[in-house]
Amino acid sequence: MKELKVITNTAEETRSLAQRLGRNIEESFLITLSGELGAGKTTFTQGLAKGLEITRNVTSPTFTLMKNYKGRLPLYHIDAYRLEDIDQDLGFEEYIDGDGVCVIEWANFIENVLPDEYLNIDLTINDDDSRTIIFRARGSKYEEVLDKLCTH
Repeated sequence: MKELKVITNTAEETRSLAQRLGRNIEESFLITLSGELGAGKTTFTQGLAKGLEITRNVTSPTFTLMKNYKGRLPLYHIDAYRLEDIDQDLGFEEYIDGDGVCVIEWANFIENVLPDEYLNIDLTINDDDSRTIIFRARGSKYEEVLDKLCTH
């Protein structure tokens, strides 16, 4: 597993970092986002969407569970926060294994449906309001994208 740690000082820096990531992603890509409320998970996803050439405004899918966006690749944005202790099949596998980019916030609540390989991004709020963003690539495809992020 490859790791990369980045500190961003503003929401715009977080979006810009995510946009660079989005430019390097190809189809069938899974990202899990973790971090406390307000850590910047949706802000990160907004930047990622811009890197995927999505023009619609990206908002949190907290109350809808999932939102779809069309761009260079489709983006499936899932918020699993309300899914803790739910055992039924919600059909997320078709998006996780699909042709686009699947971003799951609060993925720890649905770990049983996650494959072995994906990119986890953990966002932490620091005392000075900056963000520490730790990327953990699980699998060669995800490590390659992380390498590209490091070189840009």
